[in-house]
Amino acid sequence: MIKKVIKRDGRSVDFNNQKIVAAILKAMDVTENGEDIILAAQIADTISKIDREELSVEEIQDLVELQLMNSPRKEVAKRYIAYRNQRNLARKAKTREIFQEIIDAQANDITRENANMNADTPAGMMMKFASESTKSYVDECLLSEDVRDAVKNGYIHIHDKDYYPTKSLTCIQHPLDKILEGGLKAGHGESRPAKRIETAAVLACISMETVQNEMHGGQAIPAFDFYLAPYVRRTFQEELQKLEKYDNCNYAHLYDVKIPDYLQHDLTGMQGEERAIQQAINMTVGRVHQSMEAFIHNMNTIHSRGGNQVVFSSINYGTDTSAEGRCIIREILNSTYEGVGNGSTAIFPIQIWKKKKGVSYLPEDPNYDLYKFACKVTARRFFPNFLNLDATYNRDEAWKADDPRRFEHEVATMGCRTRVYSNKFGPKTSIGRGNLSFTTVNIVRIAIECMSIKSKEERIAAFMEKLDWALEIAAKQLNERFDFQKTALKKQFPLLMNGLWLGSDKLEPCDTIESVLNQGTLSIGFIGLAECLIALIGKHHGESEEAQELGLRIISHMAEKVNGFAETYQHNFTFFATPAEGLAGRFTKMDRRKYGKIPGVTDKDYYTNSSHVPVYYHCTPEHKAAVEGPYHKYENAGHIFYVEIDGDATHNPEAITSIVDIMDKYDIGYGSVNHNRNRCMDCGYEDATEGLEECPICHSRNIDTLQRITGYLVGTTSRWNSGKLAELKDRVVHK
Repeated sequence: MIKKVIKRDGRSVDFNNQKIVAAILKAMDVTENGEDIILAAQIADTISKIDREELSVEEIQDLVELQLMNSPRKEVAKRYIAYRNQRNLARKAKTREIFQEIIDAQANDITRENANMNADTPAGMMMKFASESTKSYVDECLLSEDVRDAVKNGYIHIHDKDYYPTKSLTCIQHPLDKILEGGLKAGHGESRPAKRIETAAVLACISMETVQNEMHGGQAIPAFDFYLAPYVRRTFQEELQKLEKYDNCNYAHLYDVKIPDYLQHDLTGMQGEERAIQQAINMTVGRVHQSMEAFIHNMNTIHSRGGNQVVFSSINYGTDTSAEGRCIIREILNSTYEGVGNGSTAIFPIQIWKKKKGVSYLPEDPNYDLYKFACKVTARRFFPNFLNLDATYNRDEAWKADDPRRFEHEVATMGCRTRVYSNKFGPKTSIGRGNLSFTTVNIVRIAIECMSIKSKEERIAAFMEKLDWALEIAAKQLNERFDFQKTALKKQFPLLMNGLWLGSDKLEPCDTIESVLNQGTLSIGFIGLAECLIALIGKHHGESEEAQELGLRIISHMAEKVNGFAETYQHNFTFFATPAEGLAGRFTKMDRRKYGKIPGVTDKDYYTNSSHVPVYYHCTPEHKAAVEGPYHKYENAGHIFYVEIDGDATHNPEAITSIVDIMDKYDIGYGSVNHNRNRCMDCGYEDATEGLEECPICHSRNIDTLQRITGYLVGTTSRWNSGKLAELKDRVVHK
C-alpha cells in the first residue's frame, strides 16, 4: 500500500487517492462523454494498492496514464497527458517570461519591487533572478497547503519570501559599543578596538555593512551619540598630546578637564592652557565633522548584497547631553545640512531624533538648541525623522536621567518604522534585537467579500470572523518560518551571531540559533484600513466618526488577537502598520481582477498604507494627527505619521516644530515631514522651486523630485513601482 508521495521539491507527504480522482475527473470533464466518477475511483484504488510504501508524483502520474490507456476511456488518457505537458510548459514559461523582463531591464513591478535596489545593474539582475526563482521554491517546498492557498488567493503576503530559504532574520539595532570596544571579527575580516573618532565612525559603517549581508532587512544604531561620544574625548586627548610635542609641555592634567561644549573659537588673545584647550577643541571638532561626513558618504556608497544595494541604514540620536555626545549630534546634523557631493541630500542613513521632555524638546532642556537645529536640518534635508519617547507606550520606568547607560531604556526604531521593545524572553530593550520576519493581512479583500451582506451589523460580524481566520493563518505561517529559521547555525551569521544579537555570544559555531532567536519579534501587519472601511460602511476614518470608531475597533481587535498569539506560540508576536512598498499595488491588482473596480476601494492602483488617512484626502495636519494618533498604541511593531507641507521648507523650520508639537499632543510615536525638493540627476543640484524643468547650474533637464516612499528617501522616482507612483501622484498638501 502506498503511504507517502515524494513531491517534485523532495518533500514527503501523505498519500491521498482523492487527488488522483480529482485529476482524472478534470481530464474527463473536457471530453464528450464527460465524468465517470466510478472509473476514476477504481483507477485511484488500484494505484493505491500497489506494493510500494512511497512513490514520486511523476511515477503516480505515469501509472494514471497507463490505467487510462487500458480502460474504455482512452480519449481521457490523451487529455490527461496533454494537461501534464501544459502544466510543465506553464511552469517554465512563467519563469522564462519573468527572466526575459529582467534581462531587458524593463521598468515593471517585478524589477521595481524595492526602490532601494537598482535591478538594472548586473548585480541587481542576479539578485532578481535569484529572488524570483526562490519564491516559487518557497511556495512549493516550505509552505503548508493552507498557507500557500492564503498567499495565492491574496489574503496574506509573506515579506522577503525570497530570503525564506536562507533562514536569515529581518533587522537589528546594533550594540555598537561591543564593536568599538572589542573590535570586529567576521569571516576573514578583523579590526582592533577603536581609539579615535575616525576609526569609530568607520567601524560603525563596517558593522552595518557586514551584517546587511547576513540579513534581509535594515540595520540601525540605537544610540549613535552615546556610542561615539567617548571617542570625541579620546580625540581631544590625542590633540593635546600633539600640542605637548609642539609646545614642549605636559598637558596630561588637562586630559579630563571639564569641557562645557565642543565649540570652535578664534584663538586670538588666548594664552597658555586656555589656548591649548581651545586649540585641541577646534581640532577635535574639525575631525569629528570630517568623520561624520565620511560616515554619511560611506553609508551612501558602500554596497552590500553582491554590490547591488547600499545599506538600508538608520541611526537614532538626540538624548546624550554630555559635551561629547552633543558634539556628535551637532556635527552629524551639520554634515547632513551641507549635503554630500555637490550638496545633494543624503538618502542614508535615515536619521531619527529621539524627542524627550527634560532632555531634547522643551526650551529649558539641555539639548533644546540641537533639537531646533534638527528641525532646521529636516526642513532642508527631510531628516531627521522624530521618535517620540514621551508617547505613553514608549516610556520606561527604568529610565533615569543620571544613568550613563540610560539609552538602554530608550526605544529605538528603524527608519522605515520597525519597532522592537517589549520582550517576553529577556530584557525590555531595542538593543541587540530586531524583527525575525513579518507577514501582512489583506483586510480589504476580507471586507470586499462581506459587502453583499445587507445588514451592517451582520456584515461587520462576518468580516471580524473572516479576519480572525486570516490572522490565525498568518500566525501559523510565521511560527512555521520560525521553526525553519531556528535550525540555522551560528556560523552562518559570522558577525550577527558573534555577540551583536542578544545572547549570541554564548553560542558555539555549530550551535543552532534556537536558544537566542526568541529575543526577536514575529510581526503581523495590515494594509488598507481606509479601503476596508469604505467597503464595509461607505466612508474612511478621516471623513467619518463612525468609520473612525469601527477602524479603532478593528485595529484594537487585531492587536489583541496578535498579543494572544504570543501566549499560544510562545514567541514575541507584535502588530505592525505595514510599510507597504511593493505590496501597495500587488493586493489591489489581485482584488480588482477578481471583483472589478469598486469605487473608493479598488479603483486606484494602490491601497492606503496601514492606518493612514488616504493620501488624496484634504485635511489639516492636526486632523490627520487626531485620526491616526490613536492607532499607534496598538501598532507595537511599528508605525509612522507623516505630513505633506508645501513651499520651500528650508526657511521655515517652525513648520517642522509645529508638526512635532502635534505628535506630542496626540500621543504619536514616530513621524516625519514631506516637502518639495527638486534634484538634478546630472550634477546633483537641489532646490525647492515648484515646477523646475531646467537645472540652473548645468542646464540639464534631467530633473527628478526627491521623495519619501515608506519612511525612507529614494534618490529617483524612476525606481518606484506603479502602485507607489500612483500614490505619489495623488498626494495632497496638509494645510
